[in-house]
Amino acid sequence: MITPQPTQPARLDAVIFDYNGVIGLQPTLPMWGELAELAGFRADQLEHFRTAFWSARERYDSGDLDDTAFWTAVLGHRPNPGLLERLRAVDTALWTRTDDRVVALLHRARQLDLPMVLLSNAPHPVSDALDASHWRPLMNDALYSARLGMNKPHPDTYRNALSATGVHDSGRVLFIDDRVDNCRAAASIGLRVLHYTGSPADIENQLHLTVAA
Repeated sequence: MITPQPTQPARLDAVIFDYNGVIGLQPTLPMWGELAELAGFRADQLEHFRTAFWSARERYDSGDLDDTAFWTAVLGHRPNPGLLERLRAVDTALWTRTDDRVVALLHRARQLDLPMVLLSNAPHPVSDALDASHWRPLMNDALYSARLGMNKPHPDTYRNALSATGVHDSGRVLFIDDRVDNCRAAASIGLRVLHYTGSPADIENQLHLTVAA
């Protein structure tokens, strides 16, 4: 776990949250299977499907590929409009389930008037769905890779998120993400970081510093 250095101030003035793997739950194997089947892959081709999916996902997340181009790359052929709509809907559903324990912590942080910003690698359909979620108003702002035109761990994604917090001192802003590479990139621009490994208590402990300050 990457934690704040002892020389850093205890007080936090804002928090930047990753979405998937922190607020959002990872897709289950049956959910992956449903999407693969819809895409025309057999059950024994699930890993082949996921390889094709992830090979094009970075460009989709950054906005370089639109929905049609992404699914054409995954399927190997252009989907008809009806199939494209279903693929988009099922894919979005994969990424929009939330961990109620973490959402509860967001409510507690909001009661403390702690500024919170969401920073997520997400394509346009997922971004739109997250903006419509019941917990989204808890965030002061939400930044998505498809709208920024770049993915984490590009340093400018963190600079944009820091600016959105309204805090000038990066050492007073905590960034929470489940990926080590994203945490390292955030730390490189001076943000305090928490590598999240699935325990909401870790977030709670970090936010307790704010309460005690």
